[in-house]
Amino acid sequence: MGVTGAMETQAERDGFSILDLHVRAYDPEVTVSYFQDLNLLQIIDKLTARWGKKIKSYYRYLPGTPEEEAYRRAVYCDIKKDSVYAALMSFTEDLENVDKLRKEKKKVYNLKQRAVWQIRETESYITAYEKLEKELEQEELSSEGMTAFLQILKDIQGSEEYRRIREQTKAVLAKIKELRFIITYDKDRISVTLGELPEEGAYPEMRGSLQNPFIADPYLTELENACLDILTKKKADFFRELEGTAALCEAAKKTVLDRFEKEVLFYLSFRTLQLDMEKEGFCFSTPVTAEKNKMEAEGLYDLALALTSLSTGKKVIPNDFQYKEGDRFFVLTGPNQGGKTTFARSLGQLVYFSRIGLDVPARSAAVPFFPDIQTHFSVEESVETGRGKLKEELIRLAPMMEENRKGTFVIINELFTTAASYDATIMGKKVLEHFTALGCMGIYVTHLKELSEGIDGVVSMRAMLDDNRVQTFKIKRGVAEDIPCAENVVNKYRLTYEQLKERL
Repeated sequence: MGVTGAMETQAERDGFSILDLHVRAYDPEVTVSYFQDLNLLQIIDKLTARWGKKIKSYYRYLPGTPEEEAYRRAVYCDIKKDSVYAALMSFTEDLENVDKLRKEKKKVYNLKQRAVWQIRETESYITAYEKLEKELEQEELSSEGMTAFLQILKDIQGSEEYRRIREQTKAVLAKIKELRFIITYDKDRISVTLGELPEEGAYPEMRGSLQNPFIADPYLTELENACLDILTKKKADFFRELEGTAALCEAAKKTVLDRFEKEVLFYLSFRTLQLDMEKEGFCFSTPVTAEKNKMEAEGLYDLALALTSLSTGKKVIPNDFQYKEGDRFFVLTGPNQGGKTTFARSLGQLVYFSRIGLDVPARSAAVPFFPDIQTHFSVEESVETGRGKLKEELIRLAPMMEENRKGTFVIINELFTTAASYDATIMGKKVLEHFTALGCMGIYVTHLKELSEGIDGVVSMRAMLDDNRVQTFKIKRGVAEDIPCAENVVNKYRLTYEQLKERL
């Protein structure tokens, strides 16, 4: 869109988004197939717990182009700056106060009092943005999105409509705060008189408890309502001005700022979680854009597992990997419970967070642009349909292969486990040949070491055991070993024949 500099037209201004180069709709009900396989739902639930469900939809859409991905990443790099993050967090708190006024306003029944609450809401809103503009103006913003937003904010605050609303709200609120009246009760008669208490020393017990009935509470007593009716007659010109200003505030047209308020929460929600996790010792990094068909990372870990570890205390093991020139698919083998599925998930999360324009859970990473992510994880047999596990897997696999989506990142976990090894190997190789022919990259977790043989671009990886044949949860390049599935479990829990003899 090229949104640097001052916005030339209202149409162009309304088309601005802090998330996208071109504004698009976000469906809050949309589902993403790979979210469950990669445990992204757990992460997103944690991300949005503080901010509400309204931002979940932003996590369900990947930017459409490499340019949009880079646009988001640059915005996030600006927002990560401590002073910018602090300014935006303070801004969201200010907006929460505005929202409280808005909710309280709905409880007000007296129309004149509601006008006061409308003006208070507008004044708080204006103040929040003026404060944000001053703070951002002090920053060295480098992203196209944030510099464009700041310019838009300046343009709006310099507009005639804005100045008119700002001046009228401040003037009317000042008059409201200056408004004084005295209620006098004499036998069976109550009178309302404009003005201050008659003498400085009169009624000292009253002076410390004076309050403005317009703004103290949304609910007015019968006496307060009666006083308001009397004041309306005594100061008719003021109340006409009050109602006119409230109408002006309520009729003010929506701007691009309304969209910004929602979209900025996407970045703040992730940054807040990132800071919390960094305090716990977990690292994040800004991924660099890698050349096509190359990808690597150091210290990569499963963020969902890391979040769970905060309560369980379970250690999270990071891994390094590299797709070298010509590598297209990892075929990962190794013992059960050796960290294979966790590693596959961490690869998917790496691609996802890189694609969505945020930092990734790794010390460093280089990730190319992938149009999309496709996953196929092992499922149990369906009791409802009566279909066996193999048929369930094939039904899920068929659409992935029929769509012929080029260049995606594909994660396949334990496919064809119920088929005979010979058949599973043949089918598995067909799957790998299909996706590599489409220019896809990915990982295939399996117990079949033969899958890594005879296909260009397919590399063997394995989950490592230590010298005592116990899982290390480290993943390395290497030819798969013929290790009985139960051997590593026996060694892990020291249940070999010799170890049992020692105990007995």
